[in-house]
Amino acid sequence: MSPRPPTDGRDGPNPDDLRAVVDRHAAAVYRVARSIVHDPALADDVVQETMLKAWRSSPVEPGEEIPRAWLLKVARNTAISLLRTRREDLHGPDTLPEGPGGVSTTRTVEGRAQLDELLDMLQHLDEDARALIVLKEVDGLSYDEIASTLDLPLPTVKTRLFRARKALKDQMKEWQ
Repeated sequence: MSPRPPTDGRDGPNPDDLRAVVDRHAAAVYRVARSIVHDPALADDVVQETMLKAWRSSPVEPGEEIPRAWLLKVARNTAISLLRTRREDLHGPDTLPEGPGGVSTTRTVEGRAQLDELLDMLQHLDEDARALIVLKEVDGLSYDEIASTLDLPLPTVKTRLFRARKALKDQMKEWQ
């Protein structure tokens, strides 16, 4: 793919177009990145790198919508590349951002403890299983979009997602 030509007559991409891509897709890219790198700061780095790569190498003409599945594939590959280059043990997330007020401290602590348990259970799944669950259950991608994102045949996506859900369910038996 060739670099994207400038769309506003200046020597670079139109900042408004780039901002629109970031606004539309940054949250989904972050979730995919976080599910792979397990570190909020590294996930932020992956989001930035993904957006730059996507902008420079987009498969569509300037002004057209960048396909979400393609962008998430770039995010996944970028996150995996980052992990390969780091070669150090990464730690899981400490906590998620604070929610809106009105929730008791006890409920917040219980919720975080349950979330930590869920994140721990997800850590026991292999990288592909985690990515499948995040793409389907968190980002709400269709099976076809997941197949495109992960470069897998549709039946393989369905089978692996079934197995990933079953493995997670087996680990969650203690919760029930």
